[in-house]
Amino acid sequence: MLMYALNLRAPFVSLAPIVNTVADGLGVSPASVGLLTGIPVLCFAIFAPFASILLAKVGIERAISFSLLGVFIGTCIRSAGSFELALVGTVVIGAAITIGNVAVPVLISRDFAQSAGAVTGMYTAALNLGSVITTLITAPLAAAVGWRWALVAWSVFMLAAGVLWRRATTGRVHTPPALVRGHAAGGADALGPVWRRGIAWCLMLAFAGQAFSYYAVTTWLPEILGDLQGMSDSGAGGAASIFQLCGIVGGVGVPLLVARGASLRAVFAGMSVLWLTLPVGLLVAPQLWPVWAAFAGISQGGNFTVIFTLVVQRSRAQSEARRMSAMVQSLGYAAAAVGPFAIGAIHTRTAGWTAPLLVVLGALAVMTVSGLIAASTRRPEAV
Repeated sequence: MLMYALNLRAPFVSLAPIVNTVADGLGVSPASVGLLTGIPVLCFAIFAPFASILLAKVGIERAISFSLLGVFIGTCIRSAGSFELALVGTVVIGAAITIGNVAVPVLISRDFAQSAGAVTGMYTAALNLGSVITTLITAPLAAAVGWRWALVAWSVFMLAAGVLWRRATTGRVHTPPALVRGHAAGGADALGPVWRRGIAWCLMLAFAGQAFSYYAVTTWLPEILGDLQGMSDSGAGGAASIFQLCGIVGGVGVPLLVARGASLRAVFAGMSVLWLTLPVGLLVAPQLWPVWAAFAGISQGGNFTVIFTLVVQRSRAQSEARRMSAMVQSLGYAAAAVGPFAIGAIHTRTAGWTAPLLVVLGALAVMTVSGLIAASTRRPEAV
C-alpha cells in the first residue's frame, strides 16, 4: 500500500517542474498544460461516487488493481502524442487515482482497524514523499531523456507497485465491502444513507477547507514569496519543497502523538493552529516564510491524517467507510480544483496577496470548526 501511495501524486506533480518544456513539445501554451495538472483533481471530485460503486461491486483487491493498471495506461497515453491525447490520458489517470483514494480508507478499516491512525499517517507521509521525489527528479530526468520519457518513467514504479500488490493479495477471497462486518443480512440500507450523518458533513467540510488550502498554497506560494520577498524562481520554489517535506513530519507525527495519549480532537486543534499561521504570518511577517511554510507543511500532513482516521474510526462498517470516504472526497476535491483558480483570479482582480490570503484563512477556519466538531463525536459501535 505504501508503494502505491508513493505513486499517487507523481502523475500530475511531475508536470509542474517541466511545464514550459511540455508546452513547447505539444505546441500549446503553459496555461493549457496547466489543465493537465488541474484535471486529475477535478476527476477526484467527479469520479469519487462511481469509485465507491465500483469498490462495492468488485472489492478492494480488484479495485486497487484496476487503479494501478489505469494509472499506467493513462500515463502512457498522455506521453504518446498530441495535446488531445494528453488530455485523454490525464482523465484516465484522474479516474484511476480516484479509485485508490476511495479504496485506501476502506482497506485500512478492514485490515488495520486497531492501528488506523498509524497506517493513515504512513500513507500520508508516503504521499508527500512521493511528491518531493517527483518534484526533484523530473526536471533532470527530462533534460537527460526528454520530457515524454521522463513522464512515462514514473509508470515503472506503478508496475512495481502492481507486482507487490499482486503478491500480497494472491490467494485472498474476494469479498465486496457490503458483505463484511455484519452486513450480510442488512446491507448498506441497514445503516441508512451516509449523508444523513452529521459527522459525514463535518468531515466533508473539514476536508474541503484542507484541500482548497493545500492546492492553493502548493500552486501560489512560490509566486507569493517572489512578490513579497523578491525571491528568485528557484528560491521561491524551495518554499514549496519545505511545505511538502514537512508534510511527512505531520503524517508520521500524528500517530505518535495519539499513541502517547493525545486525543484526535487535541491533535487536530494543534495542527489547525499551525495551518493558520501561514496566511496570517505571510500577511504580518513574510520575512519569516520558512517558519510559516514548515508549520503549514506539518499541519497539512497531520490534518489529512486526522480527517481520514476519523473517516475510518467513525464508520460503523466497511460499507459505510467506503461511502463516507467517497462523500468526503467528492466535495473536498471539488474545492481543491477551485482553489488555485480562485486564488489566482482574486490576485489578478486585487493586484495583491492580502485578499487571496484572507480567503485561504477563511477556508482554514471552516476546516478548523468542522474538524473539531467531527473529532468531538464518539466512536460508534460496529454493526
